[in-house]
Amino acid sequence: MSQLSEYFASMNFTKVWDILLYNPREPLLFSSGAFLFVFLGFMLAYFAFRKRLSARLLFVTLFSYYFFYKSSGFYFLLLALVTVSDFLIARRVHAGSRRKPWVALSLLVNLGMLAYFKYTNFFAGMVSQMIGGNFQPWDIFLPVGISFYTFKTISYVVDVYRGRMKPMESLLDYAFYVSFFPTLLAGPIVRATEFGPQIRKPLHISQKMFATGVYFILIGLFKKAVISDYISQNFVDRIFDNPTLFSGGEVLLGIYGYCIQIYSDFSGYSDMAIGISLLLGFELSMNFNAPFKADSMSDFWRRWHISLSTWIRDYIYISLGGNRRGKWMMYLNQMIAMTLCGLWHGASLNFVVWGVLHGLLVCVHKFWSQTVLKHDRHYHPTGVRRFFSVLITFHVLCLTWLFFRCKDFDSVWVMLHQLVAKFNPSVLPDVFAGYKYVFMLMVLALVTHWLPDNWQDRIIRVFEKGGVLVSAVALTAIIFIIMQVKSSDVQPFIYFQF
Repeated sequence: MSQLSEYFASMNFTKVWDILLYNPREPLLFSSGAFLFVFLGFMLAYFAFRKRLSARLLFVTLFSYYFFYKSSGFYFLLLALVTVSDFLIARRVHAGSRRKPWVALSLLVNLGMLAYFKYTNFFAGMVSQMIGGNFQPWDIFLPVGISFYTFKTISYVVDVYRGRMKPMESLLDYAFYVSFFPTLLAGPIVRATEFGPQIRKPLHISQKMFATGVYFILIGLFKKAVISDYISQNFVDRIFDNPTLFSGGEVLLGIYGYCIQIYSDFSGYSDMAIGISLLLGFELSMNFNAPFKADSMSDFWRRWHISLSTWIRDYIYISLGGNRRGKWMMYLNQMIAMTLCGLWHGASLNFVVWGVLHGLLVCVHKFWSQTVLKHDRHYHPTGVRRFFSVLITFHVLCLTWLFFRCKDFDSVWVMLHQLVAKFNPSVLPDVFAGYKYVFMLMVLALVTHWLPDNWQDRIIRVFEKGGVLVSAVALTAIIFIIMQVKSSDVQPFIYFQF
């Protein structure tokens, strides 16, 4: 007994308490060891409530708010504000005759909050520059996930207004939908029309759902913690931080690396969100579909961040008129939608230019394919044409990522100058030898894009037949690999900044 007493006396409960409290340097990330242990405890409690629906919904909602608190502190109150306001507004939109003012109020609350926290310094700086002032950015904290959950609440009110769904009867149900922690911080942007009907279904997790959930969690962990983090810290960041120290060939490889990094990072998060949701009994749509297979920029946006691209299509592009007012208005609406897509990603002219470029590329492809060549909008090239279409699209995409990754236009110019004026291919053999593990992971990420879909189905069936034992072995193997390659600090997800 004395030894047990000494053990508890030696425990640093202050440190344990500090871990539970908000720390901006230690958010509760899916890829962290802390989340693994917290999630195991969460699942035990979750299944204890499996036959008590309202208690289970309340438990998950409270945990989701705590999960948000661990990333943004007391800014979780903003989440509560938009949840309550849009819940009440949607009911008035459904019941009242004067519906448009209520929709306008919802947009004012959501976009006003988003504009203040995300764009105040951006627009104030632009105004100051126009009048010759010396603007110093204000200290405004950007809550993680604000760009995602505001889009969820906007789509809910608009869908009620358009008659696509009835408002939810329970505030608890709506709070559960908005705050659902797997999708809260970086999507996917789940629609209430898809998620709402699942909320009050009896909890049922089939063997296939469990196996698929485990598979996506493991794949997401590998993409994020092994591929993305490793190539970022050991190669990509070095190139982008000091491009003048590297030849054009190394810069090109760095651009390739960033393209693979951001895909592995963001799709890894989406995979984990989908996998965790399946373990909780909820099915979400896929957010990525092998985007490096795209044969045009139009095709790319059907494969990349699908929940965002379809949201922009349904709530911005179509609301502007879509293609109903002629081709030239269609191109204008496409440009506006993609420019706003760029601005959504970040309060910087770099992101605006990135959005404009993607809008132009989509419009050029539509004009060339549908107007000049008279192809159907669903046309895809085959054979040799497809090979070169995919190759060109990938390289165009890589160049546009420069505006996404570089901090300013000068940095973009330096990268392009190194790429064109100082290519120096003679150093590449030494680069490949010195960074062999980086390039092995990059090749692995590209090769897996082209594997047949039935390979994934076969792996899931192995997990399904093997049950918990095979899943535990696979998880242990992934954790071991992560421990071999990880840095001392857990790297945040790239899309947390948006």
